[in-house]
Parts: sequence; structure tokens; C-alpha cells
Amino acid sequence: MADHKYIHRQLESTLLQLHKGFPCIVITGPRQSGKTTLARALFPEKSYISLEDLNEREFATKDPRGFLGRFPDGAILDEAQRCPDLFSYLQTAMDNDGRMGLFVLTGSQHFHLMESITQSLAGRAAMVQLPPFSIAELSSVGIAPQNPDSAMIMGGYPPIYTRPVLPQTWFENYTRTYIERDVRSLLNVKDLSVFHLFLKLCAGRVGQLVNLSALGAECGVSHNTVRAWLSVLETSAVVFMVRSYFRNFNKRLVQTPKVYFLDTGLLCSLLGIETLQHLYYHPQRGSIFENLIVSEVVKAGLNRGKACDLFFFRDRSGFEIDLVIEKGTRLDAVEIKSGKTVHSDFFKNLRKWKNIAGEAAGETSLVYGGEEAFTREGCQVMPWRTAAEDIAGNSRA
Repeated sequence: MADHKYIHRQLESTLLQLHKGFPCIVITGPRQSGKTTLARALFPEKSYISLEDLNEREFATKDPRGFLGRFPDGAILDEAQRCPDLFSYLQTAMDNDGRMGLFVLTGSQHFHLMESITQSLAGRAAMVQLPPFSIAELSSVGIAPQNPDSAMIMGGYPPIYTRPVLPQTWFENYTRTYIERDVRSLLNVKDLSVFHLFLKLCAGRVGQLVNLSALGAECGVSHNTVRAWLSVLETSAVVFMVRSYFRNFNKRLVQTPKVYFLDTGLLCSLLGIETLQHLYYHPQRGSIFENLIVSEVVKAGLNRGKACDLFFFRDRSGFEIDLVIEKGTRLDAVEIKSGKTVHSDFFKNLRKWKNIAGEAAGETSLVYGGEEAFTREGCQVMPWRTAAEDIAGNSRA
């Protein structure tokens, strides 16, 4: 565990650049990903106000002009989605002032923030998403987990690395106090135990095709309810979807997306995995490792201020490539294997992919659970620790 000094985030350079060109910056992301810490560290000269504070929220709601009048040089407004009526007054204040980088807003409920920004701050606000710590960020200060199994269990949420708390204890509390609270505020969920079951069922299906009807049947709710619940988890940055690649290679392609968790620590918690031994023998270890790599690629893209366009490829015969990434007119392919030793059969799907994609085939990569980088069979073999940065760097924003 690290001490309490600030851990630099990769998103900082992007934020400082945007600060020069927009009157307002909006930092979104899942709860407890470090948004407030980042904003206060990067803009220490700005006044800080949390709209979770009932007195501040009442002031902002009842007298928005008076509230904003306290901050002639702008401010950091934390949990800005708690006061949506303030946004139109923010627009006027920024238009009248004309300076760049006046306000920094943070917020967790991406849906509410997006709605307010679209209505009031379009063209004035630059939005970025801050994920939990990436392996690269933790490595930069020497506190990254030393093996993939530890990385899977611990995940990347900052409190796991900055507080004396057991991951399982923290994640159980996080699920109760944040995820379920957000769900209640966005949806009329009468029985949270059913939603908690739904969360666990999603965890049991990481890296698999989303079957709304099957999830609904197991939870005793309709597939439309499942669709709404998944949408809330996605907009709250708890899960994300990877879509199937749509180009037709004279194949009947599967169109259904796959579901992944942004953080594998939360995923392991929902699966009841508490120890390295439990994870090592868990039947889903390979899927969790795949989730780790895919989520790290997503984080690496977000930390560059971009969203990576990630796809997978699967045809009706069951042939699959874990990740397909557009790079100009070429399609890079990535296979993910949790083993620490590279076997020749790891390359089987990548060889077949080259035949299917033909002239569109780009680079092929294999990410594995070991530590060495090398080339084999014309394929870049990448260690789990650093693969995401290379893959995200090659993706098209």
C-alpha cells in the first residue's frame, strides 16, 4: 500500500491542454476513481465546493446567481450532477467572462451530466472520463501488483492502494453504498436483492455474449428490465460493452455484444473470489484475465482522452478473435491467453484470422500472463503488464 501522497494520473496532460481551450472541463467516471483528488491536485488555485454538501446544494439551487457570484475566478464544482438547474447559469457566467478553464466539474452519474451538458454547455465544455488506476499508473510509483492474479483481485480503485483496507471489504461496501444507490436514483428498483443477483450474474458472464432473455429469466424480470439495468451499469462506468466487428468477410457473423467490468477487483468481489489460491483454481480465471487486459486497453485509451474503438470477431461456427482494432484501413487482431508459457496452439486463431481478413489483416498480437516480449510466427507476443499501452497506442480514436 502507498502512503497518502498524490499519485500522478496519465490524464493530467490531456486535462491541462483542454483547460487552455475550453471554458469548462468535465471529469466523469465511476465513483471513487479519483476525480476529486485529480481536480484539486491539478488546479489547486481554484476554490473547491462539493454539491454533496446539503447547504451548498441548497444555496446553488435557490440562488444560483448568488452561488456562482462567490467565484469570480471560477471553481471546482464536485458532484455537479446533484444540481442540474445550475448549468444554464454556468453557461451565462462563462459566456460573460470569456476566459478559458474557468470551471472544473466532476460527476459520477454520467447520464445526468451528459443530459445537462447537452442542454446547456454544448461547445463550452470538454468532457473526459477518469477510470480507476491503470497498471501503468501504479507501476510509475512502484506499487503495481507483481503478478496478474494479484492485479485481477486488487483491481485499480485508488482506496485499495491508499488506505489500510482489505479489497473484499472495500468492494462489498462499494457495491452497497455506490452502485446500488446510483441504481436507485436512476431506476425504480423495488428489490435491490434482485439487482444484486443481476450484478453477480453479469460477473459470471464476463467476456461472453450478452443474452438479455437468459439474464432476465434467472432474475425473474423482463429482458427490457435487463436492458435498462445494463444501460445504467454502462453509463455509471461499472461495465462496458465490446461490439462485434461488422465487416462481412463472407461469413455469418454474430451481432451480439460482450460484457466486461471496468475493474476486475469489483468483478472478483462479485464472484466471491478473495484469495490468490481461490482465483488460481477458479473456472473463470481465463475470462477474468481477458477482462483485465481488455479493461486496461480501455483505461489506456481514456487516459489519452480518447475512447478506443474495440471490437471482437465471431462467426456462427464459433471461431473468435478476442479483440479487433481498426488502424486506418487495416484490422489488428489480439488474442488473450492467461498462461505464463506460450504454446504453439495460442497462435491458431490468429493464423486463421489472416486468411479470413485477407488484405485487411494488420498486425497480430498475443497477450499472455508472462513477462517477456518477443516475436513468434510473425506475431507480437506481449506481456500482461505492458500490453495495454501498446494496443491502445495503435488504436484509432
